[in-house]
Amino acid sequence: MKKLIIGTRGSDLALWQANHIKDELAANGIEAELKIIKTQGDKILNLRLDKLEGKGFFTKELEEELLIGTIDLAVHSLKDLPTNHPAGLTIAAIPVREEATEYLLILKDCVDFSQKLSLKKGAMVGTSSNRRKAQLLGLRSDLEVEDLRGNVPTRIQKLRDEDYDAIMLAKAGVKRLGLDLSDLHVEELDTTEFIPAPAQGALGIQIRDNDPELFAVIQKLNHPDTAEEVGVERKVLNLFEGGCHMPLGCYCKKENGQFEVWTAKAETAEDFPERLFLRSETTEGLAEKVVAKFNAERKKPAKVFISREIGEHSYFRKALENNNIEIEGRSLIRTFPIVTVLDQFILKNIDWIFFSSRNGVEYFFSLKPLLPKKTQFGVVGRGSEDALRKYGHAASFVGTSGDITEVAEDFAQLVAGKIVMFPRAQDSLQSIQKSLPADTKVIDLPIYETVIEENIDQSFADVLIFTSPSNVDAYFVDNLLEPGQQVIAIGNSTGKKFDEMGVKYTLPYSPDEIGLAEAVFGIDIK
Repeated sequence: MKKLIIGTRGSDLALWQANHIKDELAANGIEAELKIIKTQGDKILNLRLDKLEGKGFFTKELEEELLIGTIDLAVHSLKDLPTNHPAGLTIAAIPVREEATEYLLILKDCVDFSQKLSLKKGAMVGTSSNRRKAQLLGLRSDLEVEDLRGNVPTRIQKLRDEDYDAIMLAKAGVKRLGLDLSDLHVEELDTTEFIPAPAQGALGIQIRDNDPELFAVIQKLNHPDTAEEVGVERKVLNLFEGGCHMPLGCYCKKENGQFEVWTAKAETAEDFPERLFLRSETTEGLAEKVVAKFNAERKKPAKVFISREIGEHSYFRKALENNNIEIEGRSLIRTFPIVTVLDQFILKNIDWIFFSSRNGVEYFFSLKPLLPKKTQFGVVGRGSEDALRKYGHAASFVGTSGDITEVAEDFAQLVAGKIVMFPRAQDSLQSIQKSLPADTKVIDLPIYETVIEENIDQSFADVLIFTSPSNVDAYFVDNLLEPGQQVIAIGNSTGKKFDEMGVKYTLPYSPDEIGLAEAVFGIDIK
């Protein structure tokens, strides 16, 4: 085969991507050289991208050169490529995807671990992404979000020059360029907390569709699983008829033979984003199912009961009020401390402290523990993580999955040979402890007990959410489910109670307010 010409933009990241594909081709015995092409997005740096005319600001000129034959293939960041191709072009391969997570880069003197995202109150964050702005303000309405343009190193330099307190970037770009961020605080935001752009972290190799020989060669670089996952994300984007400036996040991954899809969509960058999580055995019709859930005409619950008090400014409250859903929040249990004085000596050699509930965090810190500097924290769910933040500590491990077995397996990999303390409820199932390696030393600390309330009034809400097995026990002493009522259970142990009762329920992906909001939004009322 003749020497190929690869079309690429001239930014550091685009050149890294094009050279990466050049090296992959060389490994398959094919020579290639780069041709740098300037795009509209590279030339116009004084306007927000959503203010420019048309679509494909970083791709159009590359596609034009492909069509006239001055290049043989173009390497794109797939998230920049419009979902509708010009006639005559095709995506021949989607290589294995880099991580799709987001980085929040923060000036060290603007870090505040007591706040969500570790960012001080009222901080100014730089991003020109409407998706990022909507999700940031959904999590932290006190933040100021300002436009930020330029390539990755330029954006980071603007942060170092203190034009902003923090900026948001895709982890993939930073990782590919191998940039040193040691002078900044790096807050990595998981895809389940902050939903990335469709196809974030993925590359697309585009060629002319009348070149079967080249297609066969480029196919060797294709990663079928990545192609299938980002195919769902781009189909969702296409069905919403949105370009890359729509405030839309969509992320799909295949896990244990099932496709898991997270979606966040807002009307504008200033609006609160709706969030959805779905599982499916197949990708067939999956994007259509996601988009149908965002139909304004779809009937949603009028009222939701939850067995917990819900704060005035909580994410869950904001999400439900955004859909005009009434909340009936009341705890069905009471908790009491069973330890009033802590033996500070036992904390001396602790490597990790693991919390499985917000109550555990609050009762433990009420004892004013003196902890070694080396102590790290693990938690189940972002609710426990947020409770820990109030005491000025960031969690080194956050188990976001609602499947406690998965959380236990992930945590176990970190604590072999370590000393781990578990402040917990007296009647806790101790699922995490049972899954740890044999050489992990466990210090068990029952710290509070739960007492079930009596004479619980029945709820007639459309959806009932139960936050613990104790709350299930308390409610069903005197009450039954009404016809048509639907149940959401937080965590496997709560779900097992309903399995025993033969009651169908929804299990949110994550046992926290974001996961609950996703689960409620996904419920259809007949």
